[in-house]
Amino acid sequence: MLSRVAENIYWLARYIERAEDTARLLSVNSHLLLDLPRSTKLGWSEIIAITGNDELFDEHYETRDEASVLSFMCGDRRYSGSIISSLAGARENLRTTREVIPREIWEEINQLYINVQEQVEAGITPRRRDAFLNRVIRSCQTVNGLVEGMLSYTTARTFLMIGRQLERADMTTRIIDVRSANLLPRSPEELTPFETLQWMSVLKSLSGFQMYRQHVRLRIRGPDVLQFLLQDRMFPRAVACSLERLAIALKNLPMHELALEEVETCRKHIAEAEIIRMAAEPDLLHAFVDEIQIDFTELHDAIRKTYFAEPEEATQSQEQ
Repeated sequence: MLSRVAENIYWLARYIERAEDTARLLSVNSHLLLDLPRSTKLGWSEIIAITGNDELFDEHYETRDEASVLSFMCGDRRYSGSIISSLAGARENLRTTREVIPREIWEEINQLYINVQEQVEAGITPRRRDAFLNRVIRSCQTVNGLVEGMLSYTTARTFLMIGRQLERADMTTRIIDVRSANLLPRSPEELTPFETLQWMSVLKSLSGFQMYRQHVRLRIRGPDVLQFLLQDRMFPRAVACSLERLAIALKNLPMHELALEEVETCRKHIAEAEIIRMAAEPDLLHAFVDEIQIDFTELHDAIRKTYFAEPEEATQSQEQ
């Protein structure tokens, strides 16, 4: 497979996963705010913090209210991680690789992009928000189902899996990082009555509430949720599970040594994490997630240098 095609397929998977995860995050946050009293400090600002694009948002919006955050996260093309930008990126990458991807996948993504574009132009009001976000989530799930049922076990499928798992692990750590500032209060009285409700929202944003109850079988507690989302090897959106499946996919490709080494480094950091201690000290958890984010960046760079770079650069990366 040409490196250009492989890279486009890799980013196709990342963009689809990013659009779905963003829609999930917005949906769960809106429902959480309805359940919490107005006196709590939680709001929409944390959503912008998850993206790491505070400066870009503040440049174009005056306040971090619901309308502004929804506009930025759903329909602002100036932000590359918005739902409309992610779907546009997925659509463009798919358009150039249609010879190796089933036609039904193209049709689903193209129709989703058109629908999202129309709704963004009409304006995403609070009344229409839930239907809009659910449409995005269901269509992205449909695409993943089409991949599972129609795409042969070829190199194209391998790069789709790699892109999906890396993006999924990245988003899980981002959600944990930003939410931990409120979920792990620094003073005993801060938000204690609503701690369980917030941890439930984290699990639901990753579709993990029911699986947590099945696997853990304990009441919802911060350390248990962190351990489940970071270290569980059975739940598909847990970081450990995503990295394990990513490693399996990489082994199907030639010259995988450099990228696989980065995956194993990250898996080791996750497995050795002192969850109980980090749950008691939010600053430690924040620092840990920062380190994992660096691991993900280095993993992406290893994949890019090995499979998407010019042949000479890829050869050099293998020799280092």
